Amino acid sequence: MHPSALASFRRTLTVLAGAAACSATLAFMPLPAHADDYDATIQDIEKSMGGVPSFIKQFPKSGLPGAWSELKALEFSDKTALPPKTKALISLAVAAQIPCTYCIWADTQSAKQAGATDQEIQEAVAMAALTRHWSTVFNGMQVDFETFKKELGGEMSAAK
Repeated sequence: MHPSALASFRRTLTVLAGAAACSATLAFMPLPAHADDYDATIQDIEKSMGGVPSFIKQFPKSGLPGAWSELKALEFSDKTALPPKTKALISLAVAAQIPCTYCIWADTQSAKQAGATDQEIQEAVAMAALTRHWSTVFNGMQVDFETFKKELGGEMSAAK
């Protein structure tokens, strides 16, 4: 399998796992697909990835065409605003917080394949932890949001 296809496959795990886990994602999928849409999607997956992973066959047939289309448009396209390494690091940070063992493994592999260093991977995960920590503090202590925004000003500058 070509390295970019392998990286895409690994990211596929993340996106499809997230789509299955998040019912909100279903709102963005098209109406239930016909059998020919499903068959065309399977053929496209096979062509794009060099095969069809077994978990793809477990995904609901009516949702697969939409999920694959979304995946290709966001993850595999070279016409997105974010480069592959950034996407993989974001996905890894989210996966660490969900947590999703499959996604963590796949996104770590994708990030490395996209050129991320061990330090960048560690920092992405640490940033996810830091965000979760402060979210817990702010929400648990019921910090007033309007006061928070006022105290931090319109544009926040990095602490030095």
